[in-house]
Parts: sequence; C-alpha cells; structure tokens
Amino acid sequence: MTELLAVITITILAVISPGPDFAMVSRNSLLLSRRAGLLTAFGIGLGVLVHVSYTLFGVGLLIQQSLWLFNAIKLAGAVYLIWLGIKMLRTKASGAVTDSRVAPLSDLGALRTGFLTNALNPKTTIFIVSLFMQVVKPETPLMVQIGYGLFISVAHMVWFSLVGLCFSAGMVRDRFLAVRHWIDRTFGGLLVIFGVLLALASRTR
Repeated sequence: MTELLAVITITILAVISPGPDFAMVSRNSLLLSRRAGLLTAFGIGLGVLVHVSYTLFGVGLLIQQSLWLFNAIKLAGAVYLIWLGIKMLRTKASGAVTDSRVAPLSDLGALRTGFLTNALNPKTTIFIVSLFMQVVKPETPLMVQIGYGLFISVAHMVWFSLVGLCFSAGMVRDRFLAVRHWIDRTFGGLLVIFGVLLALASRTR
C-alpha cells in the first residue's frame, strides 16, 4: 500500500509540473481546437508508455548508468523542442479574424506532436526511471508494475485533457485568439528555451 501511495503521489506531482507537454497542449487547444488539444494529450499518454516499456525491459537502468546514451536522448529531445519552437516563432501575424493564420494540424499530426514531445522528453525519462528504480521494489510482481505504468500514462492523459478542455473553453479561447500570434511566439520561445536548457544540461552532466 505504501508503494502504491508513493507512486500515485509522485506521479501527480510530476504530471502537473510545467514543461513542454503543458506548452504543446495549451498552444494546440488555444490556437487550433479542443479536438487538437485532446489528441495532443492522448499522444502524450502514449509517449509515456514508451518510457515505461524500456524501463520495464531493463533499458532504463542502462540509460541511468550510461552517460553518453542519456546525453544522446537529451540532445534528441532538445533538437525536437527547438525545431517546434522555431516553427512557432516564424508564425506571421495577420489581420484576419479567422484561425487561418495558424497552420492546420490533422488528427494524426496532433497525436504525433503529443507523442514525440513526451517520448523525447528527458524529464519523463528521469521521472519514470527513478520511480521504478527507487520506489518500486524489485520483488513487486510484473503485472503490478505494468499497472503502475498504465496509471502513469492515464494520469498524463487525464491531466492534459483537462488542460485542453480549459484552454479551449469558449470564453477563454475567444479572448486569447485576439492575440494568437503572440501566443504562438510565446509558446515557441518557451520550447526553444526548454530545448536550449536540455542541450546545455547534456554537455555539463
């Protein structure tokens, strides 16, 4: 029971902490649609399963012990975030009232964005590897560990779906759409900053 409570508590605290996942869901919900925000949230949950899978297979221990591998993951994540951020920063202002100034995103595109943002996020790597290596006991049955992993994934989906619902609500969205160009630039700048910090961290570890 203590182990379960620890997993739940640590997961909730990790999920609600701000980061690239929050930035992407907020941005897609505000500037695109509620559907895009929810699909991004679902993609984030699927990305979590990648981290859970390699941790359960023992690769997580290898990542924890291998400096070059961990740094390679950090750099890959940094490059992806910087690329996303630059795309947003290059968004051109428009006098149109419609959403045409924001590049459309297909359902698959929204899902893929959420998935890659989380799957390449070293923050999630550190969180899940540390959780399973330090909190979950080695003698814990595999099915229970898989259950923990599914809970972590669902927790991400639920939280970021709530974020998506909040930022796509009519009154909130209508107010922010008036300055959508600056919203895109703000979130783009944040992603570039996240990416640069990751890249610098990979060089100093």
